[in-house]
Amino acid sequence: MPAPARLDELAVTLRRSAVQGLLRLPEPARRRLAGPPVTIDGLTLDLDTQLVLRAQVLAREPVVERLPVPQGRRVLTAQARLAGGVQPIGEVQSCRVAGRAARLYVPRGRLVRDGSAGDPLLVFLHGGGFVYGGLDSHDALCRFLAERAGVRVLSVTYRLAPEHPFPAAYEDVLAAYRWVCANAGWLGADPSRLAVGGDSAGGNLAAVTALAAAREGLPLAYQLLIYPATDLTRSARSHRLFGDGLYLTTQFMDRVEAAYLPDASRQTDPAASPAYADVPADLAPAYVATAGFDPLRDEGEAYARALADAGVPVTARRFDGLIHGFANWVALGAANRAALDEIAAALATGLGAVPDAVREGT
Repeated sequence: MPAPARLDELAVTLRRSAVQGLLRLPEPARRRLAGPPVTIDGLTLDLDTQLVLRAQVLAREPVVERLPVPQGRRVLTAQARLAGGVQPIGEVQSCRVAGRAARLYVPRGRLVRDGSAGDPLLVFLHGGGFVYGGLDSHDALCRFLAERAGVRVLSVTYRLAPEHPFPAAYEDVLAAYRWVCANAGWLGADPSRLAVGGDSAGGNLAAVTALAAAREGLPLAYQLLIYPATDLTRSARSHRLFGDGLYLTTQFMDRVEAAYLPDASRQTDPAASPAYADVPADLAPAYVATAGFDPLRDEGEAYARALADAGVPVTARRFDGLIHGFANWVALGAANRAALDEIAAALATGLGAVPDAVREGT
């Protein structure tokens, strides 16, 4: 590793250790540092989450949406690495999927193949408002899901705005999923146990991929939607409640939507906003996770209701005290980790996987 990269990694590690030290303080001390409880819409913000947000303000962490896009991309990735920590994994393989960079995560319990049809596989699409994010920003989350759920995880990239506005990302993820279906064996995957999932913008892309898979008759067993953006009109009440001071801001959403969807008349295009799509027959079962203090909360929950009303098996789970982005906080906060444990367990159940901890009797 080049010297600048080693120094950067050391800085991230030191900052993470400092935040983790704060989170280990006794509860009364954490409350004094975080400030009075924050209660909105009958919900109370998780104390550890409030403390981390307070620490970011005091440390004058750069605000991504106020930076030029290239610099903002670097900052967002560094922040994700800080919150994600170093998560164990059996193996990580770099590959190309439909011509784009990808990573295949193989959990430790599945390194040795037993000659069966293949392993369950999650095709993961990263968040970042269609402008930010990539393989590195969601590396910790992909490692965690692979290990905890006992499934292979394939993280795929797509073209980002503003260089490549809608429908570039949509086209890329559909091409990637079609490629996965045609190459499941090469990936060590069982084509009857494929899932697609993602967080935020990645949840949007996962949802539209699932809709397309059903229309095209492609195999898909499950969809994992983590605080998905489903309605780019942003008309839901939660946008007005939580758009300031809780990580995902109205300013950020204004910026990324202008970059991704410069033609505002396409906000209700079903390929951009799955809330406006007709639900096809045989749509894969879904798990929809939302956060109580997230501007995207209400639209995610409305989408879950719409799927259920159409007869799709749906599990909708709100994590009351958490904020948008909690899935990247693998290394910070007990409530975040507990939520991710639940999400990984749902993925394992949805794909009929046996998590490694269960397989090994631990």
